[in-house]
Amino acid sequence: MGNAHPTIIIELLLVKFGIRFVGVKLGILGLGTVGTGTVQLLQDSVGRHPLLRDVEIYRVGVRSLDKPRAVKVPDAVLTTDLEAIVNDPQVNIVVEVIGGLEPARSLILKAIKNGKHVVTANKAVISRFGDEIFTAANHAGVYVMLEAAVGGGIPVIQPLKQSLSVNQIHTVTGIVNGTTNYILTRMQTEGSSFDDVLADAQKLGYAEADPTADIDGLDAADKIAILASLAFGGRIKLQNVYCEGIRQVSKTDIAYADKLGFVIKLLAIAKRVNVSPITPSLDHPISVRVHPTLVPKAHPLASINGVYNAILVEGEPIGQVMFFGPGAGAGATASAVSSDILSLVATLQASTTTPNPLLTCGHQDYCEITPPEELISRFYTRFLTKDQPGVIGKLGTCFGKYDVSLESVVQTGFQGELAEIVVVTHDVQEGDFRQALAEIQTLEAIDSIPSLLRVL
Repeated sequence: MGNAHPTIIIELLLVKFGIRFVGVKLGILGLGTVGTGTVQLLQDSVGRHPLLRDVEIYRVGVRSLDKPRAVKVPDAVLTTDLEAIVNDPQVNIVVEVIGGLEPARSLILKAIKNGKHVVTANKAVISRFGDEIFTAANHAGVYVMLEAAVGGGIPVIQPLKQSLSVNQIHTVTGIVNGTTNYILTRMQTEGSSFDDVLADAQKLGYAEADPTADIDGLDAADKIAILASLAFGGRIKLQNVYCEGIRQVSKTDIAYADKLGFVIKLLAIAKRVNVSPITPSLDHPISVRVHPTLVPKAHPLASINGVYNAILVEGEPIGQVMFFGPGAGAGATASAVSSDILSLVATLQASTTTPNPLLTCGHQDYCEITPPEELISRFYTRFLTKDQPGVIGKLGTCFGKYDVSLESVVQTGFQGELAEIVVVTHDVQEGDFRQALAEIQTLEAIDSIPSLLRVL
């Protein structure tokens, strides 16, 4: 074996004779919902993968030592000194489940600097500081695992890294926020208003007291940025993710969408732009966006209701594959965290000195993002107009001036003295559509445009 280090020689001999290393030590940062679920799962190894028996919960960082807990952890394992965990030479893997941006980011970076692998459920840190974190991890020769950061317990990160890695991915479309999907589902099935369902969701614990991150699409933007980086092999700047939430979606729009054969979903979409299915190319820029969308009822995502999540991946030669399941919750997220832990335990036991390209971050450059005004889409728009002759004709003239082709124009009724007109376009360039809309808003007959949604 030449001048190989004695430790490596011993490890290779142990592997050759089937002897596994034991006692991979975990340092867990946080014992909230996800941390508790993870500890419970790791402690209950009966009927689960045998690698669980090689995992030792060595240190657990908490805010308070006196807080009552739903899981039994020895007092000697608990500490309020989180930095001591990431600096402890005995710890092999750091599991970050405290959430938020700081101190999570700093602790992850310190763990990496100290040569420790990291498992995190923190989509906000990864979407904002992934460049810094993965560059540091690649330099240190360690892995950062993040299955739990997107889709709760749905296995989608590892499939994109491994099972689907031979495919040319051209679209990733997801319902990745359970709160908004719950709200839109209730509005769809009950005819309730957004404000009423949101208030109820907060009472039931499906929505936070401050629901901004969910209902304004920010949480979904974090997640699609991560999925896009994996699907298209390039880092994503979060500020380049176009984002709309669901505040403007009314029960009126949901009723009209239903009559037209659609349901409204908050979709997170990452897509290669202008890709021909006959001659696909990896040189095309991508679009990454979050917005409410009219989804045909026959589409696979149309039937995803309640707090469930689903991610539809389309590529060549696989075609379509969809990942569906619970997008949040202690058990679901703990499942994803623990699967990452086991992947790292297996890697540590393999004792190879060569990084595993299926686990490491392999991309260095940023993707080229297409501006929203250059995207091709269909639109649903609802106008309130004065009850005057020729209004529909004026709308058609303005749209035609900017090459916006209309699929349907329907006067649906009245709101007080104002006529209600719903327009659905064919595929149009968004910049052209926006110019037409700007001119339409100057027409004397137009009172307001209460709704503007995209159609899948």
